Amino acid sequence: MPLSIRHSLRQSSDTVLPALLTNCRSSILKPLPPACVVRGCGRKPAGSSARSATVHMACPYWRICWSRTSAPVARNQKWAGDITYLRTDEGWLYLAVVIDLWSRAVIGWSMSPRMTAQLACDALQMALWRRRRPESVIVHTDRGGQYCSGDYQAMLKRHNLRGSMSAKGYCYDNACVESFFHSLKVECIHGERFSSREIMRATVFNYIECDYNRWRRHSACGGLSPEQFENHNLA
Repeated sequence: MPLSIRHSLRQSSDTVLPALLTNCRSSILKPLPPACVVRGCGRKPAGSSARSATVHMACPYWRICWSRTSAPVARNQKWAGDITYLRTDEGWLYLAVVIDLWSRAVIGWSMSPRMTAQLACDALQMALWRRRRPESVIVHTDRGGQYCSGDYQAMLKRHNLRGSMSAKGYCYDNACVESFFHSLKVECIHGERFSSREIMRATVFNYIECDYNRWRRHSACGGLSPEQFENHNLA
């Protein structure tokens, strides 16, 4: 089934599901009374570790410049990056991406059989090339070793980019990138078998460049695809 048709079917279900949930509400779904809530359980929060201090020094902006409440209002204000892994019969293929959070466009990506700092740097380099090397962009990532590496941090500094990293417990800061990875895997990878990394590369390339950026509609973009949203707002 073509990817665009799969996505249309999923979007049609979005209008049916809320109605079903409304009709199914009952006392079972009501919040528990305060007396039934057990507080104070679970692990104690971990203290500041040596790794936390190291990452803090490597990335001087350290989430200060990142706010989940201030959405970007133009391109090249906030980018986000992350890495995921894809299974093939030859072994894992790692995918790094950079997304412009204004339009949800994947502006940089790189794939490699090894999860190295170069993988993250290559994705960022593509984003810089595509966007004609803008400066002062906030680039948010998690605290993975690839993003804490000297090579990646030096690249941020060299291009006058403002690095930002998630603090412990703030995994939702990168929700937009995680959402993209979920869409990629559900819409064209799950249920398929890939005999080689090259076949996986071609599949991912086709999804990003020919389907996702051009046709994948987003509610955050007013129902437009990333490319349509940018063309509409930059015309």
